[in-house]
Amino acid sequence: MILGWDLGGAHVKLAALDEQGHLVRAVQTPCRLWLGSDQLAEALRALGAGDAHTHRHALTMTGELVDHFPNRAAGVAAILDTFERVVARRDAMVFAGTGFTGTDVARTRWHDVASANWRATLLLAARLVDAALVLDVGSTTTDLMLVANGTPVDPSQNDHDRLAARTLVYSGVVRTPLMALAQRVPFGGRDVGVMAEYFATSADVYRISGELDAAFDHADTADGRGKSPAESTARLARMVGLDAADATVSQWVALAAWFARAQEQLLLEACERQLARNCIPADAPVVGLGVGRFLAAKLAARLGRRFITFATLAGVAADDANAVDVCGPAYAVARLALDAT
Repeated sequence: MILGWDLGGAHVKLAALDEQGHLVRAVQTPCRLWLGSDQLAEALRALGAGDAHTHRHALTMTGELVDHFPNRAAGVAAILDTFERVVARRDAMVFAGTGFTGTDVARTRWHDVASANWRATLLLAARLVDAALVLDVGSTTTDLMLVANGTPVDPSQNDHDRLAARTLVYSGVVRTPLMALAQRVPFGGRDVGVMAEYFATSADVYRISGELDAAFDHADTADGRGKSPAESTARLARMVGLDAADATVSQWVALAAWFARAQEQLLLEACERQLARNCIPADAPVVGLGVGRFLAAKLAARLGRRFITFATLAGVAADDANAVDVCGPAYAVARLALDAT
């Protein structure tokens, strides 16, 4: 098999393909990499990397950004060191933005390797569709990517450029603090300030709405308590200085929906900025993936465009589609590596 890995700072994602490119497995596990490289080693072992000596490995990463590392170059090196130690192989194919390189060269080309997972998704999408707006709405961030005439539209060279271009928006459906979505909200007939405290996250909003898939809801909650709608409501109430008992269930549901619309509007404006380049036709679809693909579908409707999931585009069977959409970059590097060998 060929194992595709997406090594992030909050999750590790794996997609395993057989020699014919058929999906064998796609899975995500939490990885609190900001606590140290041992967290990555533990996540890799949890996914069976320590017993995968006979398989080929292709990897991409974003975990070099965590503040455990003094800089991104050191982060790339440490992640590769940990991967090689756990897998006990030094021949992994490391994605470097346009293709693959070995681990030794990857350490010197760290600027091409760092946070390149979105490029893998974009390259594979460009092989599968002639024109599209590709939206990877993840737990922490949203990547906005364009395919025009079967070619990636890729003007940004790094995360700094992407933040400026709004092709990278630090807003996702699990880990985003609600204080990042609004400073004031309508509640109880008044315009109420939002506490600038880490009391609740976007996951609470989408647990209350029922849209977040519990199978991929792996992040810790803001208060360390459970993930039921009632516990999410208690956290949401704190954002406006109240307890859950101080208002009705319908009021809290309405407040959660307001935060969801605020996030949707933020991402809609970023989508419209990309579409303003006028490089894809009006009938080009939105391709959605990530744990927040439900939000990508909403954005497609707002944009008046057809929606298709990344897994459907890639020809993945329906039973495996959700996992592949969540683990999109891992699946992409596996497919790209298979084609490169």
